[in-house]
Amino acid sequence: MSVAAPTDVSGPRLNLPDFCAARAVLAVALICELTAVVLTLARTGPTAQLWMDLARTSLFLLWIGLGCAALLCALRHYLGRLSLPLASGVALGAMVAVVAAVSEVSLWMAHGAWFGAPRSALSAAGEAWRFRLGNLAIGAVVAALALRYFHVSGEWRRNVELQARARVHALQARIRPHFLFNSMNTIAALTRSNPAQAEEAVQDLADLFRATLNDQRQHITLAEELEVARTYERIEKLRMGERLKVIWEVADLPATAEVPSLLLQPLLENAIHHGIEPRPGGGVVTVSGVLDADLIGITVRNPLPEANEPAREGHRLALANIRERMELMYAGRARVETGRQGDEYVVRLRFPRIDATTRPPA
Repeated sequence: MSVAAPTDVSGPRLNLPDFCAARAVLAVALICELTAVVLTLARTGPTAQLWMDLARTSLFLLWIGLGCAALLCALRHYLGRLSLPLASGVALGAMVAVVAAVSEVSLWMAHGAWFGAPRSALSAAGEAWRFRLGNLAIGAVVAALALRYFHVSGEWRRNVELQARARVHALQARIRPHFLFNSMNTIAALTRSNPAQAEEAVQDLADLFRATLNDQRQHITLAEELEVARTYERIEKLRMGERLKVIWEVADLPATAEVPSLLLQPLLENAIHHGIEPRPGGGVVTVSGVLDADLIGITVRNPLPEANEPAREGHRLALANIRERMELMYAGRARVETGRQGDEYVVRLRFPRIDATTRPPA
């Protein structure tokens, strides 16, 4: 998560993880422990001193790591109001200050012979200053590299999110033209033969475009997404009539689970456009869903075009868009599988259940 920043700051801003989150704190602790193990094993000395040396090194690095995380957590809103160079300088200074403070505490504990340290280990003034300056130099280099890494990775993630949002807009633009023309032609034909049905179709069309053109909500509940897909089905069924049949087997799906918006509707559109429309007799699209423990599985099946009918080649924009947005939301815990099975084309989605009331803040 990027550092929150007010809109009046111009230019790039410092991107840092949310060090107030438990996941980030745990990552800092693990990195400190791994570093302590590496440093301890790299030193030479009696084997009997290995565990005591590891304990002292671990404690020292954990104080520094957790202290820096706590300070960056407290400063996150302030850093967001600063320009990138100034915020980087403040963050670097804060981390070096933590290293200096922990070094002083370590010297005091060494003088008190804590944790088995010899009373005279760092008592000499020269050794003490060497200890302080060495820690400050190493801390400044490591802190600068860490800030650079956090900023670059944060910028990369922000760019990925922007690209995914741009793909959503491109997907919406792709949905609008041909579907709108077909729908309007269908409604125009119904205005004379069945005015009541034409009015319902106009309402469905308005509801569908209200949902697909809403840029403010990147995530919606599964119940809302299913309703958008069913609205799309009703409009297409007016145009295709008995040639189109959609079977919904989604009673087991949790209605309150959050999903990326425009998750099912593009899959249903692809199934109808590539699988049903080319067939003179039409066909059946099956949308099924299961809940296995905390994993949600959704499958969309459609028949392949008949042998004498040319297959329609698509741009695969919808599938690529869905993969990217699921990766952003579920961070490697979601899968999108596609392929032919017999005389059907099958798309399978599998992702963890995240209810609207339990999803962690972005």
